[in-house]
Amino acid sequence: MTDTAQRALAPEELREDPLRFGVGARVTVAVMSDRFVEVVLDALRRTDTTGLTVQTGDVSTYLGGAEPQLLRALTGLAETVAATGLHASITIHLSRGCPGEAVCELPGGAGPRAVVVPEGRRTGRFAAAEWALYPLADTAGAQEADHMRDILAAIELAKSNGTYRASEHFVTRLEGDLGDVIATALAGWVVVGRSVQHVTSHLTISVNSPSHARVG
Repeated sequence: MTDTAQRALAPEELREDPLRFGVGARVTVAVMSDRFVEVVLDALRRTDTTGLTVQTGDVSTYLGGAEPQLLRALTGLAETVAATGLHASITIHLSRGCPGEAVCELPGGAGPRAVVVPEGRRTGRFAAAEWALYPLADTAGAQEADHMRDILAAIELAKSNGTYRASEHFVTRLEGDLGDVIATALAGWVVVGRSVQHVTSHLTISVNSPSHARVG
C-alpha cells in the first residue's frame, strides 16, 4: 500500500487531483436523423478520451478528468458530429468542486482549484450555442460572495474572444467556430473556478442547423 493510500490526503492534494475534485462533464448528442445511433456511436468511438474516466449510459456520457483532456475530448466529439453535415444538438454539462458527485473525497471548504485555461482549437465548423454558468459555492474563496461578478467576468471573456453574440433569457448566446465556442464555455468555468470551489456550467450547441444563415 502506498503512503498516499495509507493517509488522508491534504486539501491541496485533493484539489490537484481532478477526479477527487469532481472535475468532469456530461455530454448528450441528439441527431436529427434516423441514422442517429450510427452517428452517436461513431463519434464516441472516434473521440480521444486518453486520461479520462468514461461512462456511457442511455441518457449521457460522463467524462471525468483534467480540464485540457476534457476540452480535447468534447471538441473532438462535437467536431465528428458536425462533420456528418446532419443537424445536431450537443448538450454539455460541466462540473467542478465535488458536491453532487457519486464519489467525493473533497472536504467542505477545501477551497478552489486553480489551473491554467487550456488552449482550444478551431474546427472550421460553425456553431451557435446557449451558455449558462453557475458559481454555487462562492463562500470558499477569499473574495466576498458575488455570483454576478463571476458570471459577468466569464461573459467578458466571451466578448474578448469574439464568441459572444447576445444576452438572452437565462442564457448567453455564443456563435463562431465550434472549437472556439466550446473553449469559451470551458474557459469561463475554469476562470471562475479559481475563486469559487463549486462551479457548474451548461452549454447547448447547435450545428448544421437549417436556420444558420452562414457557415463559419
